[in-house]
Amino acid sequence: MRTILHLDLDTFFVSVERILNPSLNGKPVIVGAKPEDGRGVVAACSYEARKYGVHSAMPIKQAYRLCPNGIYLHGTHKEYSRYSKAVKRILEKYAPQIEQASIDEFYLDFTGTKYIYGSMYVFAAKLQKEILDKLLLPCSIGIGSNKTIAKICSDYAKPKGITYVLPGMEKEFLAPLPVETIPGVGKVMLKNLHEKGIYKIQDITKLPENYFLTAFGKYGSMLWKKANGEGKEYLNPPHKRKSISKERTYGKDENDRKKIEATLFKLTGQVCQSLRNKNWQAATISIKLRYSDFVTLTRAKTIKPTDDDKIIFETAVKLLHKADERRVSIRLIGIHLTKFNEFCEQEEIFEDEEIIRKKMFRAITKIRDKFGYSSIQLGGILTNKKT
Repeated sequence: MRTILHLDLDTFFVSVERILNPSLNGKPVIVGAKPEDGRGVVAACSYEARKYGVHSAMPIKQAYRLCPNGIYLHGTHKEYSRYSKAVKRILEKYAPQIEQASIDEFYLDFTGTKYIYGSMYVFAAKLQKEILDKLLLPCSIGIGSNKTIAKICSDYAKPKGITYVLPGMEKEFLAPLPVETIPGVGKVMLKNLHEKGIYKIQDITKLPENYFLTAFGKYGSMLWKKANGEGKEYLNPPHKRKSISKERTYGKDENDRKKIEATLFKLTGQVCQSLRNKNWQAATISIKLRYSDFVTLTRAKTIKPTDDDKIIFETAVKLLHKADERRVSIRLIGIHLTKFNEFCEQEEIFEDEEIIRKKMFRAITKIRDKFGYSSIQLGGILTNKKT
């Protein structure tokens, strides 16, 4: 039997914001956007805000109507990443295999470690305490024989809960729970199930698998298996990142093409910074445009692999000019890099301008990593204008 843990950091974004600003403790906090922006959705909200009916993915305007006295924050994304990495470092001390499902949730495979850690429930409590003591982050942990059960368990006793379903007890544990407890059951599927008189997970198990296969196809068969306690038993191996991208959605649709180019300039610097941090070069540069009427265009070009801000920006701007044939306000601009090669630096007897620029950008990258991205701003270096 497998032993899979699912660790979910409780209201992670809110928890980090409260570490940075303890005065937020006990107050309704909503992370995602500010109501005056008029756009965006709730990325995370505290349990105090949930009492008003606020939940993740809700439009920020609707959240404000429900909770006008809430504290609305854009979010400190750099800190979220830093704390997520700190949690992973703790988990790596114990877990033979880890799958990071998102910035705030991890699957851990502890199969065969009983004689190392003893009772898995007791060990989970120690792990939970260590993360809280060292990082001040609360979490919930689910333990089961597969990933589906482990994830349902971590949600079962939130916040700060630990739920362990013993092997063979999966079906009995799931039976009284509502069908929307099963991961992947969204609004449309929930409505379809309710129309068929299916409200509890046990209602699914009372019907044959073929019923769901006929009604919903392959997904129906998967739903039936999950309701019967089945699920994926092995974690996904770590995969190499295949793209780096940055986007900017304007608070107010933008008409000024020079300002849009300036935004693209800044986004280029950010993706190139990430590129050099990974010691990669990119061969394919793509841009993304979304107009005020939500028409979205993408354009791409493959060039000689590079991590040079100037080359990537010049390529992106040309793509932008070719793509932007409509005189309509722009809602979003983005840049996307793919097809990576490892960077390999060679010593040159004679250093030309390109080699000097490469060394300069790598020096800039190190300074930004140490003192923050905004510590150095580039201007004429990329645009051939005097700074």
